This record gives sequence, C-alpha cells and structure tokens, in this order.
Amino acid sequence: MMKTWRVIGIMSGTSLDGIDIAYCHIRFDKNRWGYEIVKAEIIHYSPEWKERLIKAPDTSGLELTKLDLDYGKLIGEKVIDFIQKNELTPDFIASHGHTVFHQPEKRITLQIGNASAIAGITRLPVVNDFRSLDVALGGQGAPLVPIGDRLLFSHHEYCLNLGGFANVSFEKLDDRIAFDICPVNMALNHITRSIGKDFDANGDLARQGNINKALLEKLNSLSFYDQNPPKSLGREWYEQQFLPVIDKAAISIPDQLRTLVEHIAIQIGKVTHKTTEGSLFITGGGVYNDFLIERINANTKLCIEIPDDRTIQYKEALIFGLLGVLRMEGKTNVLKSVTGGKMDHCGGAVYRL
Repeated sequence: MMKTWRVIGIMSGTSLDGIDIAYCHIRFDKNRWGYEIVKAEIIHYSPEWKERLIKAPDTSGLELTKLDLDYGKLIGEKVIDFIQKNELTPDFIASHGHTVFHQPEKRITLQIGNASAIAGITRLPVVNDFRSLDVALGGQGAPLVPIGDRLLFSHHEYCLNLGGFANVSFEKLDDRIAFDICPVNMALNHITRSIGKDFDANGDLARQGNINKALLEKLNSLSFYDQNPPKSLGREWYEQQFLPVIDKAAISIPDQLRTLVEHIAIQIGKVTHKTTEGSLFITGGGVYNDFLIERINANTKLCIEIPDDRTIQYKEALIFGLLGVLRMEGKTNVLKSVTGGKMDHCGGAVYRL
C-alpha cells in the first residue's frame, strides 16, 4: 500500500545564498521510495542577515542564543508566507538549520534555527538537529544526504553535489560511502567578492585565466586530501587551512579562479577515476558554472547527468524532508558507513504541538 508524506524541507548551506524551502510529496510504494518537488523557492538573505550569520562563530553565548531564536523566527515566518502563497497543506517541517560550528573531532556540531520558534509560528511539527546524535556516537555528523542518494537516486553510480563544498556518495560492497571532497562555491565566491561580484557567472572569469602551477600544487597538497573517508569539511578548516593558501597567492583574479576550478576538477576526478562506466549525477549551484562542469568532465570517464532545475537547486532540501520522514517513522536516516559513527541510527529531534 502506497503511503505519501507532505513535508517541507529546509536547508541553509555554507555558501550563504539563502534559505532553500521545498514542499515535497515523498512516497513509499512496493519497497521503493519516490518524490515530487511540488513547490520550491530560495529566500535570499538580506545583507543584515548575511552579516549576522558570517559573524555567528565569533559571537558570545548570549548573542548566539538570541541568534538561534531570531533565525528560527525568520524560518517560521518565511515558511508561513510560503505555505499561504502556494496554498499548501504540509504534514510537518524538516529543517537542517544553519551550521555555525562543526568540529566532530571535538564532538561539537551546532546548527541554529530554533525549532520551538518554527513550531510556535507555523503550528506544525518540526524535525531538526539531525547531526548531533551521530557526532555523539563518534561520527562526523556529515554528510547526511547520502541516505537520500541511496533511496531516491540509486540508479546513478555517483551522486555529486556542488555547493559550498563538493560532496559525493556511491555504493561500495553494499555500503554507501560518502564524504566531502573540497571547497567549491564558498571559495570561488570569496574570490569574486573581492572585485564586487557575488559569483563568477558561467565561469567566464575563470575561463579567461591561466593555471598557476605553484598555487595548484599547494592546494592539491593539503593533508585533508590524503585522509581516508569518512571525512567532512567545515568552515573552520576552510578558513584556517584552505583560504590562507588562496589569499597569499599574488596573482590575478582570473588566474586564481582558473587555478581553483582546476583544483576542484582534479579532486573530483581522483574520487571517480577508478570507475570507467556509469553516470555522475550532479546537483547544486555549481552546476551553473559551465566552465567548472567542462573541467570536471575532462577529469572523469563517467557520463555526466544533470537533472531539472528544481532538483539541481533543491535536492538537499528534498532529502532533509526525506530524513524528516524517516525520523517520524522511526527508520534509519544516518548511515555509519558514511559518517563513521558506531551504528546506523535514526537522528533528529521532533517538536510536536
């Protein structure tokens, strides 16, 4: 018998584009999962909100507590607007929140966006805090999307997301393997912001540049790339290990971008180079960087497949909706083969009215 859940999935990524909201129908029928992204939109952050989120890691405990509450209220208000505008009838909300700290080696992870505030405003059940239990169980708490790749997109050999970071998932000996690969949009956008551009449209600036071999070698030699999975990246590593290498490079902006694009393509190619057949399914904002996709294609033997715009942009929000469904049903939604935790488990906190 088919069962369908109507869920709003909410995601805010490290690239600080905004809040992704997706109203999805997630169904289970004859031992197969399916989905439809019925309505979706991104709520772009105001300059004030973007500034608050950027500064969040450096705020006091009291300020961070207030930010958590204010951000939850913001999500709740935006969800109400989204529901009313589109005349929707969701069963519940699944919210990832916005990551402020992620240091799994210290058993620390924090995603703000107070679920009580969201539930109080929307009068709907809310599932959030998907990472904490896995970190407590010795896992990385990330990535969490691969369970969705397995259940919804298993016909692709590799699922690659190009967001603030690139992350990948694939099956290996009946286990789902997944990990973060390298910075993508957060690094590319950091460079373009220095010349007043939010991003490098189509990769046009990078296409004009030349590869700087010294910078490329320094980036490729970062110790993270030699670690075996499970492994994940956070803003702390990016700011302490990756960003200084770029900022110290006394080269033109196009050359910085060209070198970084090549670095990303090389690291993705290293992950897929042992597979010569099948598809590489790519989603995330980086898909719209034509030059980056060209360089990834040049570094892999897989057939690149890019879905419709709604799936490209809202796949993570969709999968957090699925994680919420699995949490509500008491089913596994975090895989130890992905995170390195002690066991598969059902993560997330539920707030019911």
